[in-house]
Amino acid sequence: MSLDNKPIYTGGCQCGAVRFRIEGALTNASVCHCRMCQKAFGNFYAPLATAPQGALQWTRGEPKRWHSSSHVKRGFCAECGTPLTFEAPDGVALAIGAFDHPEEVAPEIQWGIEAKLPYADAIPSLPGEATDADTEAAPYLAELESFQHPDHDTETWPVERRS
Repeated sequence: MSLDNKPIYTGGCQCGAVRFRIEGALTNASVCHCRMCQKAFGNFYAPLATAPQGALQWTRGEPKRWHSSSHVKRGFCAECGTPLTFEAPDGVALAIGAFDHPEEVAPEIQWGIEAKLPYADAIPSLPGEATDADTEAAPYLAELESFQHPDHDTETWPVERRS
């Protein structure tokens, strides 16, 4: 929390080249199933939350942007490709997965349901396994070392590799 009790959110891309800070309550936390969002995120849907007007600060780097339509720009990290923003005339929404604590940003509505993939609602009922559960089929998982930027701000980038 900030001194005036506004919530503070931080986040960034996978490699750490782009980092952001938001002071103030997020709005419009949602998932969008439209085909444009599916392609922009390379996923079943796009989870997004809108920053308060003027509250978004880029603390390291800035996204590269692409006009995906006549009114919208999509921001992403030019280094690692992480989708970061949906920038429209009514504000800037950020990818929920890019927040350092995405568990604090729960979607409240779904948009673009006309393009929702037919199996999307069944995904939570699929069996679940830990990342390293299948080391027999993928032995590299037992020795996997992540080079992903940590979920907090760092003084420098890139973070020095440990090996």
